Amino acid sequence: MKLSLLQIAEWMAGHRNPHIDSNAIATGYSIDSRTLHPGDVFFAIKGDRFDGHDFVEGAFARGAVAAVVATSHSAQYAHSKHPLIFVDHTLLALQHLAAAVRRKWGKRVVGITGSAGKTTTKEAIATVLAAKFNVLKSIGNLNNAFGMPLQLLRLEPEHDIAIIEIGMSFPGEIRALAELARPDWAVITNVAPVHVGNFADGIAGIARAKYELIEALPAGGVAFLNCDDPYVGQFGRDCKCRAVYFGTGVCADPRAEDIADTGAGASFTAVTMSGGEAVRTPLKLSLLGRHNVMNALAAIAVGIEAGMTPQQAAGALSELKAADKRGEQLLIAGATILNDCYNSNPRALDSMVDALMAVKGTRHIVVAGEMLELGEESKQMHMDCGNWMARQGVNIVIGVRGDAAYIVDSAEEGGVESLFVETPEEAGTWVAHNLRGGDVVLFKASRGVELERALKILQAAKGPDPATDPAARI
Repeated sequence: MKLSLLQIAEWMAGHRNPHIDSNAIATGYSIDSRTLHPGDVFFAIKGDRFDGHDFVEGAFARGAVAAVVATSHSAQYAHSKHPLIFVDHTLLALQHLAAAVRRKWGKRVVGITGSAGKTTTKEAIATVLAAKFNVLKSIGNLNNAFGMPLQLLRLEPEHDIAIIEIGMSFPGEIRALAELARPDWAVITNVAPVHVGNFADGIAGIARAKYELIEALPAGGVAFLNCDDPYVGQFGRDCKCRAVYFGTGVCADPRAEDIADTGAGASFTAVTMSGGEAVRTPLKLSLLGRHNVMNALAAIAVGIEAGMTPQQAAGALSELKAADKRGEQLLIAGATILNDCYNSNPRALDSMVDALMAVKGTRHIVVAGEMLELGEESKQMHMDCGNWMARQGVNIVIGVRGDAAYIVDSAEEGGVESLFVETPEEAGTWVAHNLRGGDVVLFKASRGVELERALKILQAAKGPDPATDPAARI
């Protein structure tokens, strides 16, 4: 939201230095001097590896209208001629400002969380609602204590509705972020063993953490719940809000029937009730995998609640494309590459293996990186994924780093040609040397593995960069 520096300072309870022009208008907000735009306010936030106070000069060189710095650094800026706002804690100041902007804006916020599919569901909901409303959606997966406030600060009076992704790694994170976003509606995709190593009571603890978003809803709020998920399906029981269920069972409205993999996506029939009559709406998705049907159903449910027809929602979803590193299909040297490098967990990996096998090809290859933060069950979960690959008929499995060795061991026991490597670069080199036309290759790993490095090696060796050559995309 465009605000005067005076208003920004007041909402953060900050102290302005004499070089501040109180009437100057901030047109944006940044915590990274490298991507800052002229007119942005720069927040000097201290992270695990960097301290933003070391980059204040760089921010002004790129055109920052002001910088927010900690009072503990006052001596460092005693002789600065730059416009500065001093606060006790820069991250808290960013969050307080974001909360104030959300209150001032005052319209509907849809919060989205879940162990998998958050970003795709956010994109699907935004795509549907944009057919009728002026929508603000979170960029990428900026969903934590740093990124989510920056998304709220993008709110403008002309926006009708905001779609905000809310993530978590530990108990209490969703509650804290929901206090800032104040969602009116909430969407929960599923509960799975993601970051399970951070929860002493395992997946039950993850479920309780996801439920924090439901607890944050007002009395008139709406919760959109995946009733196929054994945990999420129970979230509506004690909720003070109204629950809308989506899924494939009798519990759901909307409900998916006739689900089929098309090789280039998925098709299904969305069944909704209107005046006691079932309305059947056929829909084709360009997103790979049956798991994306659930993401689409969530978007249909939100769209209907917002006053749209199932046909309007279906028409919008037919145009939805895969986001970066989330099921993208690329064509390299006559082979189909499924780029799902962004993140991984056991449920998501199994789902993408299913999607891989639905794509016609001469050989099906999985390049699977280690899945992180799985705690004491990590070995067994990796082994279960390798066993699933063998059962589904995968031809070759390449495990990358750490516990991915257990994927390889299990797949090999199931009769699959398998290889373990220590780095993404080794995996990329192997695929580049052994790739054949007609192959279908899945790249998937936890974010910390950076498996996209393997894909870059393959692209450099075999084909154009799809980022610069649209013809390389399928």
